[in-house]
Amino acid sequence: MTEHRVNCSLLGQELPGLTFQTYPGELGKRIFENISQQAWQQWLAHQTILINEHRLSPIEPAHRKFLEQEMEKYFFGEGSEKPEGFVPEDGK
Repeated sequence: MTEHRVNCSLLGQELPGLTFQTYPGELGKRIFENISQQAWQQWLAHQTILINEHRLSPIEPAHRKFLEQEMEKYFFGEGSEKPEGFVPEDGK
């Protein structure tokens, strides 16, 4: 079986794609077809920041909707900003 490769929309280069559709629906299909494993890992780190800083609960429908909107912006829009006042633990 050959490796699934994509022209990653986020990173602008051909890279290994995801091994399966990680998100449901049409957005999940777009991500599978256009986003690399590397970009997905970057999103997961960014999503963790959003969840922690905004104190989101993924089981809350409104919080899931917010995260989905941020995911779409991150991969296919103007980008998802880090929360105002966010300072990484290493201070950088």
